[in-house]
Amino acid sequence: MERYDGLSKRAKDLPASPIRKLVPYADEAKKRGIKVYHLNIGQPDLKTPQIYFERIRKFSGIDDYTNSAGLMELREKFSEYYKKWSIPFEASEIIITEGGSEAVSFAIAAVADPGDDIMVIEPFYANYSAFAKFLGVNVVPVTSKAEDGYRMPPVEEFERSLTSRTRAILFPNPGNPNGVVYTKDELGMIMDFAVRNDLYIISDEVYREITFDGLKAYSMMDFGNHERVIIADSLSKRFNICGARIGAIASKNKRIMDSVMKMAMARLAANHISQYGAIGLFDLGEDYFKEMVSEYQKRRDVVYNELKNIPGIIMNKPEGAFYLAAKLPVDDSEEFVKWMLQNFSYDGKTTMVAPLGGFYVTPNMGKNEIRIAYVLNSEDLKDACRILAKGIEEYSKEKIFSKR
Repeated sequence: MERYDGLSKRAKDLPASPIRKLVPYADEAKKRGIKVYHLNIGQPDLKTPQIYFERIRKFSGIDDYTNSAGLMELREKFSEYYKKWSIPFEASEIIITEGGSEAVSFAIAAVADPGDDIMVIEPFYANYSAFAKFLGVNVVPVTSKAEDGYRMPPVEEFERSLTSRTRAILFPNPGNPNGVVYTKDELGMIMDFAVRNDLYIISDEVYREITFDGLKAYSMMDFGNHERVIIADSLSKRFNICGARIGAIASKNKRIMDSVMKMAMARLAANHISQYGAIGLFDLGEDYFKEMVSEYQKRRDVVYNELKNIPGIIMNKPEGAFYLAAKLPVDDSEEFVKWMLQNFSYDGKTTMVAPLGGFYVTPNMGKNEIRIAYVLNSEDLKDACRILAKGIEEYSKEKIFSKR
């Protein structure tokens, strides 16, 4: 019997965030007087709409617990919002969560037991691994490739990854970290596969509005079979209120939602004040979203155009969200990121990106890939990308020299 050493196996096995674990290197660079461009984390610099703060300033009474499912007025606003997208959720089929992260965690917990499998399309939002590991659930990957533009893998790859304990398929659309917007045919294939194999689909749709070049992000609710679809959602990126931690989980499956409600009761309630402020955000008109998408598309173009001419880089133009994934001409992207923060600067500045290895489950996958979050203004992005390009050039020279 293995001796207890003061920590649970869960605590020891839980992966550190690949996005945040390198932050101490950035902090040290700043102490040396280096300006760090943070393209490593999806924290937009766009202003939170004032209506959110205006509502909060008007709040009076008691900041008490809300219903565990969330404020009814907010759930009704979500319902109205979904119906504008032809997604037929009633308020009773929506539970307010502490961000999209809790929505995904609740969804996994509702459909999978410890030892069960959840299928993911890698590279995927890195915290999916942590959510699953915390629940004792295995993440089983189906791999998309940079050379193929990170498109949906063929159905044969899903068939190969299927096990007797597979319970669901979990993926974001639009994609994080790759900015892919899946086509209707790709999503239809996923639904057909789920139906044939009696699987749930956990569809992470937090970037629904942010699509470029006239593309539409289809919801998995567009493909029928509503009883097997669970939607994880969030207002964090849609309205730039990451710190408010307001998300939602929604499903037409009453058994699922009854189970999620028990989990929601166990954590009492989402933040009352944040919920109250968020109600007003749903009254923002289409001009708000057009302006937001236009800004992100402009930033996308800046990043893509600055990086596309780097010798040896493999990347595709993102179609949505605000992320770009790329394969670099380096051996180890995590070591490269550390080097950029510890050993390289240009005009007193350096650039921090996220190594992509932690966005994979398959060993050694993503080892020379990165994710860029284009969350800064265009001028800063242009400067950051030029510095990154110079860093890649210098790093490659050092590696060649060190091998001589």
